[in-house]
Amino acid sequence: MKREKQLLIRISDEDKERIQAKMEEAGILNMSAYVRKMALDGICVRLDLTDVRQLIVLLQRCSTNLNQYAKRANETESVYAADIEDLRSRLEEIWELSRQSLAHLASIR
Repeated sequence: MKREKQLLIRISDEDKERIQAKMEEAGILNMSAYVRKMALDGICVRLDLTDVRQLIVLLQRCSTNLNQYAKRANETESVYAADIEDLRSRLEEIWELSRQSLAHLASIR
């Protein structure tokens, strides 16, 4: 979207400090982007996606392990109980992290 128009406003030093503090709190570095977002939507939400990133890492590990187990099963025509238990344990960890992440997201207002 091309932004051609300019909107000029006057604010006090105190107002600017408050705006900058709220920008930092929201994790936004660009004053123009912050003021535009607040003027148009009235809200800026900063999500902590650490749990989601951790969940993705766990899913990638499980996927890799599952592929290794399938390859070994095809080569040896057998599946090891320890491999199945490891995968079950990792999947339980993923489910628990998923429940925690969803509960955290549901609490955001």
